[in-house]
Amino acid sequence: MAVNGSRRRSPQQIADALRERIRVGELRAGDRLPTQAELAEEFGVERGTVRQALRALQEDGLLSNVSKGSPPRIAEPASDRAEPQPTMVGLAPRLTEAFAAQHVRIDVVCLTAETLMMALGEPIRQIHEGRVRPESIGVRILLPSRDVDLAFPVPVEGRGEDDPVHQRWLAQRNAQGQVLRHNLRALRGTHGIDVRVTFRALPFTPPVKLYLLNGTEALIAYYLIARREEVSDSGALDMYDVLGTESLLFSFEKKVGQRDTAFVEESQKWFDALWETITTDLKLG
Repeated sequence: MAVNGSRRRSPQQIADALRERIRVGELRAGDRLPTQAELAEEFGVERGTVRQALRALQEDGLLSNVSKGSPPRIAEPASDRAEPQPTMVGLAPRLTEAFAAQHVRIDVVCLTAETLMMALGEPIRQIHEGRVRPESIGVRILLPSRDVDLAFPVPVEGRGEDDPVHQRWLAQRNAQGQVLRHNLRALRGTHGIDVRVTFRALPFTPPVKLYLLNGTEALIAYYLIARREEVSDSGALDMYDVLGTESLLFSFEKKVGQRDTAFVEESQKWFDALWETITTDLKLG
C-alpha cells in the first residue's frame, strides 16, 4: 500500500491501513510487523505516531508479543472460548490458565461456592502433577450473609418461621466453602505455596456470578431461576432455585480491546468496593 509522501498520516489512518492488511491476509497470524522505523519511513511520520497506531491495534487484540525489544506479531484469531459456554464447561479451563501465573489472584461473587469448588479441581491437579507452580494464590469470595432474606432459593409457597429452603442453602454454602478452603490451603503443606482464602458476606442476593482472574479477565453468568422439587430430611421442598452450573458464562479479556478492558476494570472496581465497604466478616459454620 503505497503512501503519498506529501500527506502525513494520523495514528488512526495508520492503524486502519494495517487493519486492512490483516483483513485481506497480507499480514497473517504470527507474522512480525515491520519495525517502527520502517513503518515511520513508509507512512512519512514520526515514530511516536507509529507507536500510537500500534497501541490502538494492541487494544483491539490484533497484536501479540508486544515489547520494546522486537516488533510485535499479528495475534491469532479469537478462539472458541470467546463463545459463551455453560459455567461447568467454561470455568475450569479458564481457572487452569490463570493458575499458570506466578501470583494467582481470583475474586468471586456467587450464591454458593459449588461451581468454583468443582472447577478448581483441575488446576489443583496440575499443581500436584508439577505442570504449574505458582508462588502464591489469593482467593477472595463474596457470598450472601446467612441473615439475608434471599431472593432465591425460596419456597414456592413463601417463607415461614422455619424455612427449610434457607437452611438447605446455608448448609451448602458452608460445606462447599469449607471444602474449597481446605483443598487450597493444603497446597501450603504439600507444595510450599503461599495460599490465602478469605470470605466476606454480602448483604444482598447476587443476581449473577462473577469470576475475576488475575485482574485480566472477567467471567460473568446470570443465575437462571426455575421451579423444582427436592426431597430432603425434612420432606419434599418445592422451591424456586437457580441452575448455576448450567448458566452461560461470558468472558471478557483485557487483551481483546477497549470494550473488554473497560468491563474487566469496572468489574474489579465493583468487587473491590463491595469487599472494602458494605460486606462483613463471614464464618463458615
